[in-house]
Amino acid sequence: MTTTLAEYRMRIGATWAEAADGRRYDTVNPFTGRAWASVPDGGPEDVDRAVEAATAAMTGEWGRATGFERARLMRRLADVLERDADELARLESTDNGKLIRETSGQAKALPEWLRYFAGVADKLQGDVIPAQNPDFLIYTRHEPVGVVGAIVPWNSPLSLLMWKFAPLLAAGCALVVKPSEYTPVTALALAERAVEAGLPPGVLNVVTGQSADLGRALVAHPGVRQVAFTGSPEVGIKVAQGAAAHLARTTLELGGKSAQVVFPDSDLDAVVDGVIAGIFAASGQTCVAGSRLVVHEEVEQPVLDRLVERTRAIKLGDPLDPASEMGPLANETQLKTVTGFVERAAAEGARIVHGGGGDPALGGMFYLPTVVTGVRPDMEIAQEEIFGPVLSVLRFRTEDEAVRIANGTRYGLGAGVWTNDVRRAHRVAHRLRAGNVWINAYRMVAPNVPFGGNGHSGWGRESGMDAVREYTDTKAVWVDLAGNARDPFRLN
Repeated sequence: MTTTLAEYRMRIGATWAEAADGRRYDTVNPFTGRAWASVPDGGPEDVDRAVEAATAAMTGEWGRATGFERARLMRRLADVLERDADELARLESTDNGKLIRETSGQAKALPEWLRYFAGVADKLQGDVIPAQNPDFLIYTRHEPVGVVGAIVPWNSPLSLLMWKFAPLLAAGCALVVKPSEYTPVTALALAERAVEAGLPPGVLNVVTGQSADLGRALVAHPGVRQVAFTGSPEVGIKVAQGAAAHLARTTLELGGKSAQVVFPDSDLDAVVDGVIAGIFAASGQTCVAGSRLVVHEEVEQPVLDRLVERTRAIKLGDPLDPASEMGPLANETQLKTVTGFVERAAAEGARIVHGGGGDPALGGMFYLPTVVTGVRPDMEIAQEEIFGPVLSVLRFRTEDEAVRIANGTRYGLGAGVWTNDVRRAHRVAHRLRAGNVWINAYRMVAPNVPFGGNGHSGWGRESGMDAVREYTDTKAVWVDLAGNARDPFRLN
C-alpha cells in the first residue's frame, strides 16, 4: 500500500525553502516503523542562509522592536499555540513515539512559557550605578547577544525548543534551530505558527537535515554569538569546543544519571508513584529520568515489591491511544543502546527482576519497563546514562553513604529525596550535587524556575530569569554631566 507522506519545507527568513541541493529525507513513526513525513535534507549552505536571515532580523525590524512590542508578538504566538495544542501533540507523538497524554501536557504548557517570558520582555531594565565622581551618570543596559544557534534532541523536541525560544525572544535575539534528524516536524510546525502570529522574517529559522555537518556548521558559524544545545555530554563537549573557536557563548543542557534517595520514614506508596513517574514516563527518554533508586536497606524489599507489582501492570501500546501508559523508544539506535546496557549489566552480575527486553506481542521499538537489582555503584549501569526505561536499584545504610552514592557519577542534573523528616530533607538536598532537587516529588518544571545541571550535565540555565540572562550582554554607559573633558596631555 502506498502512503502519501506529509511534506514540509525549512523556514529561512521569509521563505519556505528546500535544501540548497534539493535533497529530502523521510522521518519514521517509531510505533508503525513506517515513514510518515518528508523534509529537506539540508547542509552547511542552508545554515549560511539561515544565519544571514537571522542577522538581517537583528539589524532590521526585530532588532528595533521594544520589549513591549516583543511581548505583544509573544502573547499572540501563545494564543495560536494554545489553539493548536492538540494538533501539535499529535505531530510530536507521531514523530517520536511519545504518549499522547505526555505530548498533550507539554503542548498545553507551551503558551505558559511564552506568556511568562512575555512578561519579562518589557522589564529588562538596567541599573543606575553610584559614581565616584558626581559629574558622571553611570547606568547599565541589557542588550540581546545576537543570533542564537540551537540544536534540539528528539525526546521532547517542541518543549526543549520552547525552553530556548521563549527567553531569547524576550531578550530580543533571533534563532536558527537545527532539530534532531529523527524529529524535525514540530519545529517546522512551530515556525508555521510563528509566521501566522506575525513574528518578523528571520526571527525563527529552522534548518533540517541528517548530516552531522549541519550541526557543526551551525556551531562554528562566526555569525552565531550563542549556542544552546541539549544532548549528550560527548556531543556537548564538541559543541563547546566548536563555539569557543570563535568565542561564542554556550548553554549546555546535557545528560543525567539522577538518583531518587529513599529513607525509611518515607510514604512508600508515594515513593513508588514518584519512582514510576521518574523513570518510566516518556519510556525513560528524559534527561532527568530518575534512573537510580537509592533506597535504605530497611525498606528496600517493601519498596521493590510494590515497584515490581506496579511495573508489571504498565500498559504498553500505541502512543496515540489515551489508554497506553508507555510507548516505544524513539528509534532503532536507541533500542540497541538500551538493550546493550541491560545485557552488560546482567553479565556483570546484576539481576533483572522485571523486563530486560522487547515485548514480543508489540515488536518494533518497544522495550519493557525494566527493574535491575544487585547493582553496585561502580557498575556501568549505575554510572552511565541509558536513556530508556531501566531502573537500577542500589541500597544504603547511612545518610552519608546515600549522599556518596547519589553524588558518585560524573553527572549533576537532578535528584529526588524521599523522607518525612523535614530537617533531613533539606540537609540532604543541600548536599546533593545537582542543579534540580525535588523533595517528596519528582520531575516538576515551571517557566519561572531555573533548570540546568552541573558537571557533565552541562552549564547555564533554561527557564526563569536566569534563562534571559543567558541571552543578554550587559553594557555600562558613562555620561559626563559637567562637560569638563580635559586635554589628556595637560596637567592643569
